Amino acid sequence: MTAGQDQARKLIVVGVDGSPQSVEALRLGRRLAELTGCRLKAVTAWQFPVLRSDYPAIDWNPLEGPEQVISETVHAAFGDDVPPDMERVAVRGQAAHVLAEESRGAEMLVVGKRGRGGFKGLRLGSVSTAIAAHAHCPVLLTHHEPDPAD
Repeated sequence: MTAGQDQARKLIVVGVDGSPQSVEALRLGRRLAELTGCRLKAVTAWQFPVLRSDYPAIDWNPLEGPEQVISETVHAAFGDDVPPDMERVAVRGQAAHVLAEESRGAEMLVVGKRGRGGFKGLRLGSVSTAIAAHAHCPVLLTHHEPDPAD
């Protein structure tokens, strides 16, 4: 398959943030991509810190953290069996907005329900809720329950 043909293949986008839920979302995204012949794209969002008490060093790279999140999440999901055509992207912006924009033209957006807010009774987190309302493709929310043995 040529590079142009690969780019023309349909796309499954997966939001990753390093959480166990995003590891499970990435595994599920891979299965869906393989079943449907789609490419797989792992996306994480990042923002500059709102408040800083110290100044970053001259050699500070704001992408190092997000790229590390993607790498660690991919490794946790697949070990050494990483899909060879998987794309990894770190995009500056608020997570829900970034993922909604990345969903343009995708077949599906897969995210894990994280819900780390202060309201334990909520079934969805604020990012999941916003994505479900604003994505440009179908959204699949995974509900990973951690194994007590882990």
